[in-house]
Amino acid sequence: MSDPTTRVPPGWPPQVRPAGAPEWERSATSWLLDQCPPEYRGHPVVVRHPLVLAWLAGHHLTAGAEAVRRALAQARAELGADVPAQTLTALLEALEAERVRLIAARRGVALLTEALRGHRYVPRL
Repeated sequence: MSDPTTRVPPGWPPQVRPAGAPEWERSATSWLLDQCPPEYRGHPVVVRHPLVLAWLAGHHLTAGAEAVRRALAQARAELGADVPAQTLTALLEALEAERVRLIAARRGVALLTEALRGHRYVPRL
């Protein structure tokens, strides 16, 4: 039988050790800090409390995803006349890639939040 601490749900950040493994909260904190503005590292309450950090990271990523959504909706109208077509196309592709990254990161934060609250993943057969 495999060790349950090595099982992680789909969407778990690969940089974070499985919940319950040694040093898993430290790896979670490191990854969560990477999802936030660098200034968050200067606030002891944020760095010392992984659940607080996860909560803030979730809000930050949600706001970032909303900003990208608005940028995608407005880019053609606001920049189309001022930049070459290939630049606009490249921008839209970059924004779409960022949207996908933010959605995945937000899923990772949600999974880490659940694990920090003591919920453990149990795979279904």
